[in-house]
Amino acid sequence: MKSDFSLTILYLPRFLRLYKKLPEVIQELAKNKEIIFRQNPYDPRLKTHKLHGLLAGLWSFYVNYEYRVVFEFVNQHTVRFYSIGNHDIYG
Repeated sequence: MKSDFSLTILYLPRFLRLYKKLPEVIQELAKNKEIIFRQNPYDPRLKTHKLHGLLAGLWSFYVNYEYRVVFEFVNQHTVRFYSIGNHDIYG
């Protein structure tokens, strides 16, 4: 089933810098999760959730048990990817 949902992802420089430092296997996993995210940002496999505290207003989804992507919904069809990494990205 193909989705009619069109999502634009804006990659901030910090995200790109951190992504390039990830192990290749995690980069590949992140690419696969991004495909799922583009189809449905709330897909249960992503465990998408709101962040709180200093990161209130931002969201996160799982790449795997250790790695996350921090992002923001800009509008209905656009998101910004801020960061990728382990739980240290929340600090």
